[in-house]
Amino acid sequence: MNLGEAPVLAHSLSSADQALVDGVLAGQRRALAKSITLIESTRPDHQQRAQQVLNTLLPHTGKAIRIGISGVPGAGKSTFIEALGVWLIEQGKKLAVLAVDPSSSVSGGSILGDKTRMELLSQREEAFIRPSPSAGSLGGVAEKSREAMLLCEAAGYDVIIIETVGVGQSETTVAGMVDMFCLLQLPNAGDDLQAIKKGIVEIADMVIINKADIDRQATAVVRAQWRNALHMLRPASPNWAPPVITLSALHKEGIADFWEQVEKYQSALKPTGEFDAKRQHQALSWMWQLIDSGLRQYFRHHPRVQDNLPALTRSVENGHTTPAAAAYALLDYLKH
Repeated sequence: MNLGEAPVLAHSLSSADQALVDGVLAGQRRALAKSITLIESTRPDHQQRAQQVLNTLLPHTGKAIRIGISGVPGAGKSTFIEALGVWLIEQGKKLAVLAVDPSSSVSGGSILGDKTRMELLSQREEAFIRPSPSAGSLGGVAEKSREAMLLCEAAGYDVIIIETVGVGQSETTVAGMVDMFCLLQLPNAGDDLQAIKKGIVEIADMVIINKADIDRQATAVVRAQWRNALHMLRPASPNWAPPVITLSALHKEGIADFWEQVEKYQSALKPTGEFDAKRQHQALSWMWQLIDSGLRQYFRHHPRVQDNLPALTRSVENGHTTPAAAAYALLDYLKH
């Protein structure tokens, strides 16, 4: 291949994979679920098939609004998503929820209980709920959440929601894969505002105070606190000031107000080109993350690295070798 020649990706599909593609494009939930299972597989042959399926479906993606929902445990994320999902379906939309469950650091297993927490929504044909274990990945999102999101878009879902495991510094990762990042808070959490990481607040496109019906006065106080906090920060977009809204997901109050803000957000960013530019930046960032991940895997499986890593590790632990010297020695093996 010449240096100026663009690489060509293979698009030849087996009959089984073509059936998956056809099923996803037809909006068949079983085909969509099987395709997500394929991209989540760690088998090399499955990964190759998954990329071919994704490349074939890529022209059919990008038409949905991608929303990230994060918040402290107990903030009512699943209740809010179910109330929003049922409301969106009543408005004629199709909704896909990619809910990431925390994996056990001991067994690696996860509860995967979002379908039970969203019982009403899971019964609707217009909704697709896919719980996935985070498997220890940073950002509170499953490693393959991005690919799953594209598959859902190809299947014709209008709204894609990524529900993350909770608030943490690393969870800013979710903002790098959605159009709008929403932070869910509680009305009695005003005293905890200082403890929330600045990085999380800076990337929030909307702050939602749920369970506002419990204590209206406390809700008003914490809403004012959040507004003041956001005013002190430089907004991520010059075209959008993150609003602070209140609602009660349990009583289905304020759901329409939330969606009105989502539509205002799109109206503010799309005419300026910022909306599309954000997605382009996210795609490139995603590519580099995959490159970094692939290089780490290649490094760890390199024969000379595997042969020398134990001895160098012990040497660093015993203080006989500096971490830098050990790292450079291991990296040198990649040159040969």
